[in-house]
Amino acid sequence: MRIIAEKDFENFVNGLIARDDREVVGVQSRNSHYVFDDLEDAKDLALDYDVTILPPKKYLMPQTEAILEYEKKKGDFSMEPLLEVEPRIIIGIHPYDLIAIQQMDKVFSDTYEDEYYLDRRKECILIGANMQNVSDRSFAASMGTATTDSGYDLMLTDLGDKYAVEIGSSKGSDLLENAKTRNASSEEVEKVEEVKRRVKEKFEKELEFSPKELPTLLDQNYENMNFWEENSETCYSCGTCNLVCPTCYCFDVEDVNEITMDSGKRVRRWDGCLLEGFAVVAGGENFRDNRAERYRHRYMRKGKYIYDRYGDIACVGCGRCASQCIPDIADPCRVYNDMKEMEAE
Repeated sequence: MRIIAEKDFENFVNGLIARDDREVVGVQSRNSHYVFDDLEDAKDLALDYDVTILPPKKYLMPQTEAILEYEKKKGDFSMEPLLEVEPRIIIGIHPYDLIAIQQMDKVFSDTYEDEYYLDRRKECILIGANMQNVSDRSFAASMGTATTDSGYDLMLTDLGDKYAVEIGSSKGSDLLENAKTRNASSEEVEKVEEVKRRVKEKFEKELEFSPKELPTLLDQNYENMNFWEENSETCYSCGTCNLVCPTCYCFDVEDVNEITMDSGKRVRRWDGCLLEGFAVVAGGENFRDNRAERYRHRYMRKGKYIYDRYGDIACVGCGRCASQCIPDIADPCRVYNDMKEMEAE
């Protein structure tokens, strides 16, 4: 563990912005909310944030991207793959988002390796930041994601007038060579552990049982359509909960033709299982056209389906879905607690 003075940290970040070939992005304040965006000055960093509107996955899996272009020549179509990779340094990622990225790494490396995601991932340096403040809709402590010992290249902990920096990879170590740091004392190492312990006490929301019970609980309530219909009654099927989630990875692919029909691009963009057209297949059949079924699928995916395949609970407790849902029905913590309470009755 290394220690860097606050001023030296600013100089380090500004040096990256000025001299590093990679794009430098970080968490910044925007109209009472927080976003990951391009950094122009280290003073714009807001490392005391609670939660960002969108997770940093937007840099690894863009909302919209062209994956190939095609053109008609002499009666035949020629196709050229497109893959734009912007090397980046991302500063200020909370532990729950780092854990979400680790889950995404598994998904996009499994069976078919997705080069669009993986090439961007290889070219990213992830600088985490232990939480100072927590969102009132977050329950990350219950999900075991309020802190993490992996998934980062560097991890920052605010110690007042200085930062403790934990090194998680050789890429992080190499990057830190350009900073003025010193070894942490035993007292400073203990202070970091104290910060991690205290942040878990700041969460107002909590899952009232172990998340390890979720797969079984959901399996037992799969056919309980009264529960799913009651909870989804005011759902707009807008898909916002999908779009702000750090572990949702579904996308749609379509060809966008020029008006001449002689050329175009194949584009993929974020998609979500709450959207009415998500499960439409060839011939127009929709095997999940019922709103309650789509609502159920989202929770099954978070708490059981991903667990069955990868061993991960795919809800990291960030609270974004709950805070962005207009009718306020997307809170996994409430839904899972209600389901557990119903089981106990």
